[in-house]
Amino acid sequence: MAASKLSQASVAIIITSTRTPRIGPKIANIIKDIVEEADQNETKLSLVDLADFKLPIYDETVVPYQVPSQASYANEHSRRWSAEISKHDAYVLVIPENEWIGKPAAIVSYGMAGGKNASDQVKTSLEGTEMRVSPTRPQLVFVKSDEISDIFTAMHKGELGERSREIWTTKDKQDILKAFGELKEALKTPSAEKRN
Repeated sequence: MAASKLSQASVAIIITSTRTPRIGPKIANIIKDIVEEADQNETKLSLVDLADFKLPIYDETVVPYQVPSQASYANEHSRRWSAEISKHDAYVLVIPENEWIGKPAAIVSYGMAGGKNASDQVKTSLEGTEMRVSPTRPQLVFVKSDEISDIFTAMHKGELGERSREIWTTKDKQDILKAFGELKEALKTPSAEKRN
């Protein structure tokens, strides 16, 4: 599905955390709300929750790079996940290797220090699989104070603290929108693989 053939590109906002309790879905919804408000329906945004696919640690005998050109998945869970991912033209990762060669991706990480190391690692992995990563990678930092920190509430209750939400939706909003803008620009320029 090439964005140039569509009037509205499809972008999956992928929730990659599968732990319990988890805060990833709430953060992904914030990202989606921020982008939807500014995007004015130019892009079709979909939340894709990795937890819904019940994927094990990679259990296929084929290398994802070979799918579908040289091989196919043996397991239904892998085929279901691959079909979902194939529907979209680009991805926003609200921070695994993949068969998404040449597609653009934006990374939004979060944590005590904003998830910088996780963001760097995912960027390296995605670029290693020939994805085009947006240069702007927002790093959402949980608010800390003398009282209980928002990270504690997130880790132990799966709840997002209001202090962190406020900063992310105001101060960090421009970085989120900048990363999404870079993603949309990348959609306008197909990768070399797509042009061949």
